[in-house]
Amino acid sequence: MTESSAADRRLAAHLDPDDLVADRQALRRVPGLATELADVSEVEYRQLRLERVVLIGIWTEGSAAAAEHSLAELAALAETAGSVVLDALMQRRGKPDPATYVGSGKARELRGVVAATGADTVICDGELTPGQLRQLEDVVKVKVVDRTALILDIFAQHAKSREGKAQVELAQMTYMLPRLRGWGESLSRQAGGRVSGGAGIGTRGPGETKIETDRRRIRNRMAKLRREISGMATSRVTKRQERARHEVPSVAIAGYTNAGKSSLLNRLTGAGVLVEDALFATLDPTVRRAQTADGRAYTLTDTVGFVRHLPHQLVEAFRSTVEEVAEADLILHVVDGADVDPESQLAVVREVFREISAGDVAELVVVNKIDLADPITLARLARREPAAVFLSARTGVGLSDLDVALEAALPRPEVAVHVLLPYTRGDLVSRVHDMGELQAEEHTPEGTRVQARVPRALAAELAPYAVIAAGQAAR
Repeated sequence: MTESSAADRRLAAHLDPDDLVADRQALRRVPGLATELADVSEVEYRQLRLERVVLIGIWTEGSAAAAEHSLAELAALAETAGSVVLDALMQRRGKPDPATYVGSGKARELRGVVAATGADTVICDGELTPGQLRQLEDVVKVKVVDRTALILDIFAQHAKSREGKAQVELAQMTYMLPRLRGWGESLSRQAGGRVSGGAGIGTRGPGETKIETDRRRIRNRMAKLRREISGMATSRVTKRQERARHEVPSVAIAGYTNAGKSSLLNRLTGAGVLVEDALFATLDPTVRRAQTADGRAYTLTDTVGFVRHLPHQLVEAFRSTVEEVAEADLILHVVDGADVDPESQLAVVREVFREISAGDVAELVVVNKIDLADPITLARLARREPAAVFLSARTGVGLSDLDVALEAALPRPEVAVHVLLPYTRGDLVSRVHDMGELQAEEHTPEGTRVQARVPRALAAELAPYAVIAAGQAAR
């Protein structure tokens, strides 16, 4: 079958409901996602270190291209976690099977693929219920991991700070709690005599004490982690309140994972933050000070990236971190212009903004990686987001446009002042430079004459030094 006929068949299956049943008869292999290496010696070396995985996804709605893109992202997540992808399969069906996710027949087919490839793990492109996870493992006979567990594993590998590690552990335990196993295996089932329907002497046991003990320990650990995270968040809240007291505008760099947020922060501030071509390379927020072209100071915060189907446990655990986005004066929403579907990135990130109560914060869309992007994609984005800034953080092209857009988007000081500051109050002159918008400055024998726009708090401190015009003095 030629490529065009295969494409026609997929299109017909998408459009014609009668073909849906036929299309469900087999698992469809998604080409181009295998990452197994050709060099035998290197493969043998990597087999000692990496899990060998088969991906499985379900296409329930939308186009085939969107479903394949989601599976390609799952492959990138698997590689980031340290796995080698052997095969990728996708099934079209109305909704996931409540028992085994892909249906019992397809689960047996999947078992054959796992045996043929020598895989030791199956990764599903979705969040499985505890029952689906257990029953699918019973069929395929290898470990089964869902998308949520995979993302949690990546976060666990990348967390460096004490707070980041605590947040990841809390999210993992929240995910693990309903998935504890052991019934009928490592636990004793409670049994009694004939009255209670038991088998009698020799069969009585302590009941489900082990699993209840495990649950109690996990709940206690979760409570302790929440207290620790709350305590660690206090210092960040204090710093944020201090910046607000001095009315220093704050800008949060947010967006899809691997869109180039850390690269942009480094370009704007020289922060020296780790830049890596990997998903979720940044988990801990980094705050740096920067200045607009007209001298106004503001803070830039690099934040954790978002992804499709971001686990709810992570959003909750990282709430103290993502508050940096919700509390910002402006969000730089970074989009990967080289991605095959940047519009879906925009939609996913904006949905997360709404979840964390950041939907009303002013937003400036920054389309990054234009040196790698398709011009047609960029033109489409320009029509969709006419106020967006297009740049390359790697080459520096377009950064001057971002400086201009930032200067216009940041909140401006509210109060106009005209003051004569004695030379003994150089501290106030310095704060006008840092926090205000300087319009004129003149050094006179009496002191420094300054005209500027400043925040209200600073204007109150400058009031005793206000210059009174002759006409006002006469009145």
